[in-house]
Amino acid sequence: MLDHWIGEGVRIFRIDNPHTKAFGFWEWVIAEVQRTHPDVIFLAEAFTRPKVMHRLAKVGFTQSYTYFTWRNTKQELTAYFTELAQGPGREYFRPNAWPNTPDILNEYLHGGQRAAFMARLVLAATLAANYGIYGPAFELLEGEPREPGSEEYRDSEKYQLRYRDLTRSDSLAPFIARINRIRHDNPALQADHSLRFLDIDNDQLIAYVKRADSGDGDGADNVVLCVVNLDPHHVQSGWIALDADTLGVDPGQSFQMHDLLANQRFAWQGPRWFVQLDPTRSPAHVFVLRRRVRSERDFDYFL
Repeated sequence: MLDHWIGEGVRIFRIDNPHTKAFGFWEWVIAEVQRTHPDVIFLAEAFTRPKVMHRLAKVGFTQSYTYFTWRNTKQELTAYFTELAQGPGREYFRPNAWPNTPDILNEYLHGGQRAAFMARLVLAATLAANYGIYGPAFELLEGEPREPGSEEYRDSEKYQLRYRDLTRSDSLAPFIARINRIRHDNPALQADHSLRFLDIDNDQLIAYVKRADSGDGDGADNVVLCVVNLDPHHVQSGWIALDADTLGVDPGQSFQMHDLLANQRFAWQGPRWFVQLDPTRSPAHVFVLRRRVRSERDFDYFL
């Protein structure tokens, strides 16, 4: 069956509930397929015990589902993604973060709050090197559960045909495209192991850095700092403790941060920086470190 669909051009297989089949089978079949088709990707759609998820990764699955769908608070996200980025599983477990799936409408998305969908998208796309969404339900902000407390969609495609207007003016498609372009243009977002969280004095705000190093000893070629407002209802603000070593900057010099979502540039200096995020405008900053600057005239638009 796999050979047939590979012959039809399929190169990615999302395997439903692989933990209900024998580990030995997956170890054999993945190796057999990739011996002649090394570009084929196997995604393990397994929400089960951690040891079982890690075992599936060890026997050959290219990528694995994660518990991101149920990690919503700052403490939960920090602990879980620190484990993924720095724990022993980093050697073989390649996480894929999904804010929703065809079967799961997480409570955080109930009600279809635009800011909630945007925040979860930014988190998935920047915390993990790989992410996915179930669309068009996601970009069209579908957030009505079957009943209060349920994680099933009220209008699930499992039980009915759905016809959607993909050209709706409130669609998140342009925002998703922008996030994907940012991921494409910034190598730091294409890997997991460099992830480091920064202290910020508000539990409704989460801040973290990812970097891609050149390997030549001259420091990081690409440094991305993300700040996300986890509260989709209220403006939140706080002070970030900037780690000069993590950012790769001289603590005594100014440097330029470019917010890729708002396309705004800021001159930062010192150990702390103030941020404020209004979810009705944008629940996140995605900053890229451009270069050190000494004055306003050193900004790119003056050159």
